[in-house]
Amino acid sequence: MTSSLAQNAEWAFSAYEASRHRLPVATFPDQSRHVADLSELADEIDLFLLDAFGVLNMGEQVIPGAPERIAQLKAMGKKVLVVSNAAGYPKSRLMQRYRDLGFDFTPRDVLSSREVLLAALPALPPVHYGLMANADFGREELEALSFDFLLDDRGVYDRAEAFIFLGSSIWNEDRQALLEASLQDNPRTVLVGNPDIVAPRDTGLSREPGHYAHRLADTTGIEPQFFGKPFGNVFEMALARIGQGIAPERTLMVGDTLQTDILGGRAMGLKTALTTDFGSLRGMDVNGAIRRAGIIPDYIMPGP
Repeated sequence: MTSSLAQNAEWAFSAYEASRHRLPVATFPDQSRHVADLSELADEIDLFLLDAFGVLNMGEQVIPGAPERIAQLKAMGKKVLVVSNAAGYPKSRLMQRYRDLGFDFTPRDVLSSREVLLAALPALPPVHYGLMANADFGREELEALSFDFLLDDRGVYDRAEAFIFLGSSIWNEDRQALLEASLQDNPRTVLVGNPDIVAPRDTGLSREPGHYAHRLADTTGIEPQFFGKPFGNVFEMALARIGQGIAPERTLMVGDTLQTDILGGRAMGLKTALTTDFGSLRGMDVNGAIRRAGIIPDYIMPGP
């Protein structure tokens, strides 16, 4: 099992590194400080931005102690905001998941990259989209869009005037091939609501929309537009939601992935904390991964 975890983590790390030319740049501290958990940083941090997968949960499994830690931070008067790339889920489903896992979040406590992408659409020309998403979730929050779900009909791909990637649970190699062929014949805009290449789940690392978006870019030469970590649009919306008055050096982005959570947080001038025991680096030599990537978090901890 440990060998399998390490192999999957190494594949994901290499895939993220291969996409670095499309990601933001940032500066980093000279070294990281190891801490036991977030409570050790309470005197230094006023706003905690929390990744979800690998920090709060692994798929449908809660990370032990996470609900209690978040409740503790809130009781201390700290501001807490979940900043997740879980674009495949409508907000109502995300909120139900967190309730089921034992978290006491309000809708304003949770920001997903889906919200960031949907907020950007009114400024774009109205077109008919091809949508990478699970049709079982229906059209909630998408009522204003003209779109078809991307399945197995090449005609649907060719009729789309642009594409949106939200979730990849229904995606497969045949559909990826249809999309790439359609875009090679007729290049169009691709909007990606989840830049993650993988997500940690209780069964291992799943392939996420970012994985397919980077593959598509390599194959077709079309550069996708990304919404979510590590890109600034999601951090700007998160900080705007909190409002003025909290300094960047007293804001902490907590995540499990160097190239999304840590890179994105540092690119915005925030402090960052890497969790190591439940996320995308589980089973890897974490210090070796940090050296290879050159992405140095301010803090390292096993979990929240």
